[in-house]
Amino acid sequence: MKSNRKRAFAAAAGAAILFAAGGAAAFCGFYVAKADTKLFNKASKVVLMRDGDRTVITMANDYEGPLEEFAIVVPVPTVLEREQIHVTENAIIDHLDAYTAPRLVEYFDEDPCAPQIMYERMAQATAVDEAMPAPRSGAKSLGVTIEAEYTVGEYDIQILSAEQSDGLSVFLRENGYQVPDGAERTLESYIKQGTKFFVAKVNLDEQAKTGRTYLRPLQMAFETPKFMLPIRLGMANADGKQELFVFTLTRKGRVETTNYRTVKLPTGQEIPRYVKDDFGAFYQAMFAAQTEKESERAVFLEYAWDMAWCDPCAADPLSSSELRELGVFWAGGENEARIRPNPAPDVFVTRLHVSYDAEHFPEDLMFKQTGDRSNFQGRYVIRHPYQGQAQCEAGEAYRAGLPKRFDAEAQTLARLTGWSIDDIRDQMGVEAPPEPEKKDPWWRRLWGGDEQKDG
Repeated sequence: MKSNRKRAFAAAAGAAILFAAGGAAAFCGFYVAKADTKLFNKASKVVLMRDGDRTVITMANDYEGPLEEFAIVVPVPTVLEREQIHVTENAIIDHLDAYTAPRLVEYFDEDPCAPQIMYERMAQATAVDEAMPAPRSGAKSLGVTIEAEYTVGEYDIQILSAEQSDGLSVFLRENGYQVPDGAERTLESYIKQGTKFFVAKVNLDEQAKTGRTYLRPLQMAFETPKFMLPIRLGMANADGKQELFVFTLTRKGRVETTNYRTVKLPTGQEIPRYVKDDFGAFYQAMFAAQTEKESERAVFLEYAWDMAWCDPCAADPLSSSELRELGVFWAGGENEARIRPNPAPDVFVTRLHVSYDAEHFPEDLMFKQTGDRSNFQGRYVIRHPYQGQAQCEAGEAYRAGLPKRFDAEAQTLARLTGWSIDDIRDQMGVEAPPEPEKKDPWWRRLWGGDEQKDG
């Protein structure tokens, strides 16, 4: 039971704030797999709407356990009013996840003997989601003030301020929160910044009324000059790395971190066809290899796109009403969303993915909006050879070039994942290309091989 309690605190905290050459021309490809957040354990999802100082945070997490043991503590910049807190549906975040997830696309080579119609390669184009009220006796003596209390949906919520971290830690423990050892230092740093604390538990009676067996995401709307995401409390009792997916919705363009490197994942590479059978294993290995390459201190860009369109779409873009639910207040009114459910203009989505721990990410994530509206998606390509006769000179050249292409795909997969090139070739059913014939250096043939003699 104790381990479940610890996970409740860490999951909620960590996620949000405490809490994926050459050859014949190809037909336009279609998506056959995606690397959504379900591939990763301990994965938390946060959606950030940011416009000026206006911020809406939507927090989801992968908590599993008794509902009575779920609790979160989230640093917030101000005391929130009841109308600034909302509960939404997981389906909206799942939709955003599917829309932005890295994906595998499939192409089929044309007959090399047929008239060639050259299609612009997508890979080139795209390189361009019990009642809570705690006893108040003792709060004042601990330097803790209960600024506000609300019941929102299935959650009982308090907004706290504190004078010192040890008093806040004692207060939380006395009221049923499993505060990990060592959290006081992190709490103290937030207290010195004048931060308030959003704390929540499940109201079991209200939860029973919903008929749901899962917890819905919590949302908060506020204004702050800081564009950031607190993650440090979520690492206080974490066992190993945690996965965090941040989806940002802005008007201007792509979002990146300012205190850690934002790195684009490799994209557009052609990989062997057998990867189609387990794209998830490939993506996990590729992401781990890229994380290691960046010394485990990078935030990775998996997707960036104007939500008014997609080409092609792995999932439909979010509707105006869905975007409004996530805080995009300029996405059109409720009536407009019903009449015209197409995506709203001027909404740019960025998907960031970070695998983090306290050693490599000692600071909260700080962000900035950029004016860069160029599109990017983590996208990987498999190409099926033409299976017909191809009885022409071009067809013979095409067939002769396939072994070289297959080997290039194997080399790419090994480079991206760190997998053994021999194992990859075995899976592909191809042999290593023969070693090129070694020739004597040209200078040995200059004077017929005679050795130079003195005098």
